[in-house]
Amino acid sequence: MNRIVPPVSGTLLRRLALASIIANVGIVVTGGAVRLTASGLGCPTWPRCTDDSYVTTPEMGVYGVIEFGNRMLTFAVGLIALATVLAVLAHRPRRPGLLGLAVAVFLGIPAQAVIGGITVLTNLNPWVVGLHFLASMAVIAAAYALWRRVTDPDGPAVAVVPTPLRTLARITTAVTVAVLVVGTWVTGSGPHAGDHGAARNGLDPETISQVHADGVFLLVGLSVALILAFRAVHARRATRAAIVLIAVELGQGLIGFVQYFTHLPALLVGAHMLGSCLVLLAALSVQWSTRERHPVTSAPEAVPAQAAPVPVNA
Repeated sequence: MNRIVPPVSGTLLRRLALASIIANVGIVVTGGAVRLTASGLGCPTWPRCTDDSYVTTPEMGVYGVIEFGNRMLTFAVGLIALATVLAVLAHRPRRPGLLGLAVAVFLGIPAQAVIGGITVLTNLNPWVVGLHFLASMAVIAAAYALWRRVTDPDGPAVAVVPTPLRTLARITTAVTVAVLVVGTWVTGSGPHAGDHGAARNGLDPETISQVHADGVFLLVGLSVALILAFRAVHARRATRAAIVLIAVELGQGLIGFVQYFTHLPALLVGAHMLGSCLVLLAALSVQWSTRERHPVTSAPEAVPAQAAPVPVNA
C-alpha cells in the first residue's frame, strides 16, 4: 500500500523559512566569536579537528572547543535547511519558485562550510576568511528571498513604485553589498585575525577604514533619498522599509565608529558583525517592498496613479 505523506501547512513552512534566516545569522555571529577569541585554528585541520580525530581533544583546550562547537552548529543549520526543502516538497498545493530557493539555501550551507575549511587549511588567509563571511551573506540573502516568497501570494509580481525608484532601490542594495565587501578588507587588515600567528592582508587599516566609511556615507545618503522618494509617491510600505534600513545603518555606523576609536574591542566587533547581517536584511526588505504579489484569484487593488502597478519579472 502506498504511504501518503501528509501535506505541510503554510504556517509551518513560514516558520521553517524564518528559522533558516535566524540560524544563518546566528552562525555568522558564532563564527565571529571563533575569530574574536583567537580560536580560528582551535582545530588546526579540516575536515578533521586534528590529524587523528574528528572531534576536539582535551589537549586543545577551550580554543578547540570553540572552533569545534562552531563546526557542529553547521549541521544544525543544515538540518533546518533540509527540513525546509522537505516541507516545500510536502506542501500542497505545490507552490512555484519555492523549491529552487530552498535547495539554494541547503546547498549554500555545505559550500560555506567548505570555504570555512579552506580558511583553516590556508592558516586563516584573510582573503579566504572574507570570502567565508561573504558566502554566509549570500546564504542569508537566499534564505530571506525564500521567506518572502513563502509569505507572499502566488500571483504575478507588480511594481508599486515607478521604475526610477525601483532602480534606486537596486543601486542601494548593490552599494550595501559593496560596503560589506570592503568591510571584510577592513577586518583583514585589523588585529582580530582569528589566531595570533595569522597573516594580515597588507592593506593600511586607516586608509581602508576611510574607504569603508565613505561607502557607508553613500549608503546612508541613498537610503535617505529612498525615504523621500517613496513618501512622494505615497508608497507607505516601501517608506517604512526604508526608514528601518536607515535606522539599522545608523546603529551599525555608530558601532563602527565607536569600535574604531576604542581600538576594536571584541564585543563591539561581534556586534558589528551582527549589524552587517541586519543591514543586508533591511536592504533586501526595501528591495521587496517595491513590488507586491496578489492572490491568483483576486485582482490587484487600486494604487495611486503616480505609483500604478506595473508587471515585473520576479
